[in-house]
Order: sequence, then structure tokens, then C-alpha cells
Amino acid sequence: MKNLNRRHFVKQLGMSSAGLMLGSSINSVEAKTPCDHNTTPIIPFVGTHQAGITTPGQKHIYFIVLDLHTDKLEDIKQMFKVWTSYSKNLTQGKNVKEYSKNHFIPPADTGEADSLSAHKLTLTFGVSPSFFTKLNINHLKPAELTDLPHFPRDQLKPEYIGGDICIQACADDPQVAFNAVRNLVRVARSTITMKWSQSGFTSYDDLQTPRNLFAFKDGTANFSGQKLDEVVWVQQDNWLKNGSYLVVRRIKMFLETWDRTNAAEQNNTFGRYRDSGIAFGHKDEFDTLDLKKMDEKGKPIFPNTSHVKLAHQTGLNILRRSYSYASGIDDHAQFDAGLLFISFQNDPKTFITIQNSLGNTDKMNEYVTHIGSGLFACFPGIVDEQDYLGRSLFDAI
Repeated sequence: MKNLNRRHFVKQLGMSSAGLMLGSSINSVEAKTPCDHNTTPIIPFVGTHQAGITTPGQKHIYFIVLDLHTDKLEDIKQMFKVWTSYSKNLTQGKNVKEYSKNHFIPPADTGEADSLSAHKLTLTFGVSPSFFTKLNINHLKPAELTDLPHFPRDQLKPEYIGGDICIQACADDPQVAFNAVRNLVRVARSTITMKWSQSGFTSYDDLQTPRNLFAFKDGTANFSGQKLDEVVWVQQDNWLKNGSYLVVRRIKMFLETWDRTNAAEQNNTFGRYRDSGIAFGHKDEFDTLDLKKMDEKGKPIFPNTSHVKLAHQTGLNILRRSYSYASGIDDHAQFDAGLLFISFQNDPKTFITIQNSLGNTDKMNEYVTHIGSGLFACFPGIVDEQDYLGRSLFDAI
């Protein structure tokens, strides 16, 4: 029973030292919340921190990056106020506004989620370095909020980098997540344009650890979450206090190449056994990793190029909340599939250090490439009914 409880907790909370960390990660303990009309839990939008960060991980995501096309602060401030009002309703399974009795005007809500419950919907908002430049408020941009560097083996595509605002919509129903983003974009068309988006999914049964598209269990090495305050939440006494930094990476996985790789080589790539998730030289999936462990011949258990060894040798922790994606077929008649990697940390340097540790050495590089990248500062939460997204920032201007 101890292992089952551990599996359940790991599935619920994802804090890891891994860098690429293929697959999904699941966060935090279940919130004790009221239920909506279809008796599915509602995740409160109001709280010290934004939901969707340490919230228990839902099974679907719709992530979108937006560009500003105005430099008028009041317009952006008003946009976030409207988004706050809409988000409160959406996360309760309601329409963004009540429908008008006048049928000669467009409906207030796009309506595709009308017959659906909230399905644990969370909405998480962040702003990038360019957001501050475009609004001429660079003096309020945190020193940590700079564009991520170019990492070894990056093959970033222009359409998947940059952008000013991100919205992460997560829910247990994909249509609910998309409906939320659609309505938020719809009401803000006069101030923003869409840059790129990605839907994603994760699956797991009972107390099992989820598997990524390479079929390996993902989330095994997640921490139990005692370090959330020191790892995730910004503690500096500025407008971002109780917020966090979101890193997003769109990682293409070459499934056809992987599927031609023998089982032993697949295991060596990860440093774990695919069927059980147990690390080399260990006895249980959830054993604490001993990177110095030797075999009976005195040789290191972990290959120097294994993803597990390289990702964990920094000793650093981040909270990850990633989803697999499958977006059809690419120009080479191969699966366009991979990982929408998302991590939260109170200092982007943590992620940068981990990713640089993987560098050119990680054997995983033979099977993946990073094609999208972004860094966003996620506002603190809405603390009361009068508060709105980004208020601490706008009050500081």
C-alpha cells in the first residue's frame, strides 16, 4: 500500500530535476471545492496563486501565445479586467456572460461548452519580456525575465518563438479548454492577435504513472511537493510576489526513428527500464536515484549519455506540467507529435542550468528536437472579488 500511495501522490504532484522530461506531470493535492451542476469539481479562480500551476493535473491542455498590437496601457488593463470576469465564470462551468434575448446580435458566448460542466478547468496567464517593451514599462520587467538562450541542438522555428502573452487552459475535457481560450481571444481581438497554439493530452489509469509517447513512464522522479515555496513561487517583494515563471518548449519527437530502436538501446537512452520504470541498478520505480551506483564489475550503472543521469546531476528542481501532443502528419509524411513541455520555477536560471546540463551529450537528442520556446512571468493570483489579473503590475506603473 505504501507504493500505491506514493504512485498516487507522484501522479498528482510534479516536481523534478529532469530537463526534457518527456510526458506529463501532475501537480499538487486535490482542492476541496464545491461542485458544479454536473458534480465535477470546480477549481477556484480566486486565490493567492494562479490555478493551473500546482493544481492537480487535468487530462487536456490548450495553450496559446498572443501578440499585442497596441501600446495603450489602459486598453490592456481593461482587457485583463474582462479576462478576469470571464475566467471566473468559465472555471465555474458558466457562460462568459448571460445570453441576450435579442437574437439579432451575436451570442455573448461561443456556446460549444454549454452542455458541459467545468471539468476542473483552470486558466493561467503570463507575460513575456516583449510585453514590457511594447508597453514602454521596461523599468518594471524583472531582471530574471529575459529571452531564453539558444540551447545545444535547438532548431527553433520562428512561428513557435516570441509572443507577448500566454494562456494555459487545462481541463478534463478538451472542448472545455478550447472553449475557454476561444472566448478569451474573441473578446480581445482589438488588442491582441494569435501567434501559436498547441493542444495536448495525458492519460493514466488508477494509480499508474503516465507514459509518454516513447512508452516510458513519466513522472517517476517527481518530488512530493514540500519544496513548492522555495522552488515555484516568487518571494521577492515586488509585483510578481506569489507568481511564478513559466517555461514552454515545443519538442518534436521522431517516433518513426524511435520505433526502429531496439529495446536495450531505448532503456539506455533513459537509464530506466521501459516496462517497469525502474532505474538501472535500483529495485523500485520510486527509489531515490543513486547516480554513483556501480555494477558488479565496478562500472557505473548509468550510461554517461543517459537522460536520467544528465538531468539529475545538477541537483536542481523545477515543477513541470507537460503534455503530449499529436498534430497530424508533417511535410515528410511522419507523425507530427511530441511534447508540450511546461515547467514552473521561481527563477528561470534553474531551467537554463538543467537544459544546459543535457547539452549535446543527452542520447535523447537522437530522437527529439526543440522547435518552440518561450518564457513568461505568471501573475500572482486574484486575492478577492475586486482584484483582477495583473493588478499588482498595473498599480506599480
